[in-house]
Order: sequence, then C-alpha cells, then structure tokens
Amino acid sequence: MPLDTQGPSAAAFDLPEATRELRDTALAFAKERLAPKALEWDQARHFPLEEMREAAALGMAALYVREESGGAGLTRLDAAVVFEALAMGCPAVSAYLSIHNMVAWMIDRFGNDAQRARYLPDLIPMRQVASYALTEPGSGSDAAALRTRARREGGDYVLDGSKQFISGAGVSDLYLTMVRTGGDGPGGVSALLVPKETPGLSFGANEKKMGWNAQPTRAVIFEGARVPASALLGEEGQGFRFAMAGLDGGRLNIAACSLGGAQAALDIALGYVQERRAFGKAIADFQNTQFRLADMQTELEAARTFLWRACSKLDAKAPDATAFCAMAKRFVTDTCSKVADDALQLLGGYGYLAEYGIEKIVRDLRVHRILEGTNEVMRLIVARSMLGRR
Repeated sequence: MPLDTQGPSAAAFDLPEATRELRDTALAFAKERLAPKALEWDQARHFPLEEMREAAALGMAALYVREESGGAGLTRLDAAVVFEALAMGCPAVSAYLSIHNMVAWMIDRFGNDAQRARYLPDLIPMRQVASYALTEPGSGSDAAALRTRARREGGDYVLDGSKQFISGAGVSDLYLTMVRTGGDGPGGVSALLVPKETPGLSFGANEKKMGWNAQPTRAVIFEGARVPASALLGEEGQGFRFAMAGLDGGRLNIAACSLGGAQAALDIALGYVQERRAFGKAIADFQNTQFRLADMQTELEAARTFLWRACSKLDAKAPDATAFCAMAKRFVTDTCSKVADDALQLLGGYGYLAEYGIEKIVRDLRVHRILEGTNEVMRLIVARSMLGRR
C-alpha cells in the first residue's frame, strides 16, 4: 500500500496539555522511584514489582485499555510519551511495563466479557502481571512458523511445545500464548490465556543477558499443559492477526523506551562535558564536542517526531499505520542506540564504568533492535508496503 507522505498538521508537533502533564508525572516517578535503584537492580538481576505496582497505581499498567474496562483509555501517543519518560529512569523496567500494557490491551480489545472480568481487575493494578509468549526456539522473525500446538480434547486445549526469550517468564501470573490449532501458516494460529498455575507449564533457567537484567527472561515450556476452552482469545485462527496488532503498538512502545534511554544518556554526557577539563578547558568548549552534542540532540528530536507521527497513524487506524510503526521502530531504535554509544564515547573511560550509568543504557538498548521484530524485518515490512505486497 502506498504510504501517505503528506505532512502532519502543526498540532502533531505540540503535545496536548493533558499529555504534557502525564509526561511530567511519569518523569517525576522515574526520577524518584526508578533511577536511584536502576544500577542496583541491573547488577542484582532484581525484578522491581513493588515499584511497578506503584506505577500501576498511577494508571501506567493499562494506559490504552478502555476506561469502561477500568483502564486509562489513553492514546498511543500518550503511551509513547509515558514509556519514554519511564525509560529515563530504567529502560528495562519501562519495557516490561510496555509488555504488560500490551497484554492487558489485547484482552480488552479481543477478549470477551468473561475474560475481561476475570483478568483485568488484577492486571490493571498489577496484582497480577502478564507476559506475551510468541517467539519460539525455531521461529523468531518468522512468527507464522510457530510450532507450539494446542489440540482440543473435550472442553479443554492441551498444549505442547515451548517459547523462548519470554520477558517476565517464571514470575508473571498470565501468559498470552500464540499456539497452533490448525494447519501451517498464519491461519492456523490461535491465542490462549494460560495462567502460571496451569499443570504441565514450566520454565527454563533465568537467562544471563547483556542487558535488560531488571526483568527475568526464560523459556516457557508446555508439556501436556491443559487449559479450558474458555482460555481461547477470540476464535480459532485469529491469533496471528491479534499478534500483529499487538506488535504494531509494541514497536512504538519499544521505540519510546529507546528514546528515554538515549535521552538519559545524553543528559549524563551533557553534564559531564561541562565539568570534565582537558588541555586547560572544559571539553564542552571544544568544537568537536559541540558538533557531536548537536548531532545527538538533532537525531533524538528527529526520532521523537517520527515516533509521534507513527503513533498518530495508529491512533487514527490509518491504512499505512503498520508500515509507519515498522519505520519508526527501525529508525528510532537504531538512532537511539547510536546516540547512547556516542554519549558513552564522550565520557571516555568513565563511560565504560558502571557507576556512571551509560554502559547500562547501551546494554539495555541493544536488544531493542532485535525484539518486537528485528530491524531487518522492519525493512521488509516497509519495502513490501511500498511495492504493494503482503
């Protein structure tokens, strides 16, 4: 589908007052409750549920769940602004909150009244937390090739297979799981809501990772795991469509987390170059430093503007929204990873030390170019939209 290249209205560049207030609330929370402990959580591989529940009390666990379902009923732009702000405190925590939000939204959007009534009252305040289980050991980018199977036995589904790289696994109370109930390809995929206590459900070891250490990552293993037929989200065969709808928003969210992390890294570097002296003057006085700072700021502003436009596309349900979400995810995560690395370079050897916080940001942001669809797959999505191909 051809892209709409007409420029957005001027209003798209000026956040509404309510959104600015929301951003200020999220920034204050990130500064007070996330940033002071982010390095400690990273080093201890601690999952800060208490602090995330405090964020949930501010409405940040169900940002775009409808108000009639108990959520905040906000826009995708609002959510992006919140996740960027939270990521300035800790990208890994903000990213997990974005995943939890996605699952809550999918239940609200695609579930029935009974499922909404059962799960949302606990997910919205994060009395229970949720994970999204799509990726498998043999199917990452090729999500439609997933092999975890759910066969119908009377009034139940019985699951066999495994999922890989699942954020929150082993701690989360609920797993929105994509399974194969039919034949090969996207049309054979369905979505099931699998509680943690399900017999036959187990978890692998907590993976040792480069970044995102403030959230656990494990394999999710199904060995004859039995759930009632009422666990089916929507109808059989609709799961892949649900998954792709979830990923459109997920890509915007992870881009927003990259923005927050990169902005935090730039802020640290900006303070450092004004204090650090070399050859008799502050390194901020060197033209090379000023050029680099200017480029970093320009790149972040360009990325932020692009992200906001993609959010407006998804909010408006524009026909080219999926392509814009893919473009934004690719551009923003690549750009922010570079900005964070440039910030580390400005600190020299000190940037490589944990205590300054930038090396953690570099590590956390690296995975954003892989998850929610690799940036190579994002290019494929965009190119196919340009060429009129599916």
